Amino acid sequence: MMMKKIVFVVEKTSTGFSAYAQDFEKTPVGTTGKDMATLRKNIVAALNLYREHKGLKPATDLDITIMLDLQQFFEYYKEINAKSLSQRIGMNQTLLSQYINGVKKPSAKQVHKILEGVKALGRELTQLDFA
Repeated sequence: MMMKKIVFVVEKTSTGFSAYAQDFEKTPVGTTGKDMATLRKNIVAALNLYREHKGLKPATDLDITIMLDLQQFFEYYKEINAKSLSQRIGMNQTLLSQYINGVKKPSAKQVHKILEGVKALGRELTQLDFA
């Protein structure tokens, strides 16, 4: 039986990032990290401390989902140009900018459109080689 993915909500802090699991009410599971790679490792470690305490099998990186808001995503991944992404996904550049800057809140449909565009770009990039 496949374990349900655990969603960790990430927030920017003055020293990096903090993350907490939404699915744990009685025993909070959270951690911090200076960057996303460190945070992801720390999330798995924190989750495994919890799972060990409960007598459950260890989790892996594949068992977690990291949730960022759009503003944090574009702040951390500065390499992704909002103007180019808006053209790629067929979204008005001003509207995407308003979502990123917190001026407007995107609908679930718009968030899905943006996320799918980012994921498609990621898939495309992983299939490239340089001559």
